[in-house]
Amino acid sequence: MKPDRSNSLALLVIALAFAFAASVAGDVAALDFGQVSAHKKGRRAMGFVLQTKAFASGAEIPAKYTCSGENVSPALSWNGAPQGTKSFALIVDDPDAPSGTFTHWLVYDLPVTTLQLPENVSPADDLSGGGRQGRNDFRRVGYGGPCPPPGKAHRYFFRLYALNSQLNLPAGAPRREVENALRGHILAQAEIMAKFAR
Repeated sequence: MKPDRSNSLALLVIALAFAFAASVAGDVAALDFGQVSAHKKGRRAMGFVLQTKAFASGAEIPAKYTCSGENVSPALSWNGAPQGTKSFALIVDDPDAPSGTFTHWLVYDLPVTTLQLPENVSPADDLSGGGRQGRNDFRRVGYGGPCPPPGKAHRYFFRLYALNSQLNLPAGAPRREVENALRGHILAQAEIMAKFAR
């Protein structure tokens, strides 16, 4: 029995139509993923850098900046914020804490003109150069240094966010409120990770 050429041609046309539709959908999906990828890459902007002279990234945090020492905040500086940045926010935490991620420091609404925080920032609600401090998981406003239980070293992440607006939160805000306010406003992120053990 000979195949029906008209049916074969119709099937070929349908197959080509589906292939074209899939190709277009693939291009759209690739574009979407490309935008997401570019956005994520922007959030880790190569030019946006957070630095400290207190310790090297990946190294041990000196006792001075922990509960084993003076428990003062390290001096931080940054540069390379992307165009459109209106403010900065800082979150310092320990993801290795036994009870889950433990927040050690929250700072937000730092003016775009602020490019550093000095050592031993006062635990005041409002900072003298602008900006506010939130409530850490020690239930205090300001910096609370690393203080892990004895044993294995914990990692401490200092993450600085360049934002396209101010958060306009009151001083003493908890992390949950800070994170909710950050959503949709992060232009770039820079970070330092260091370790400490007791």
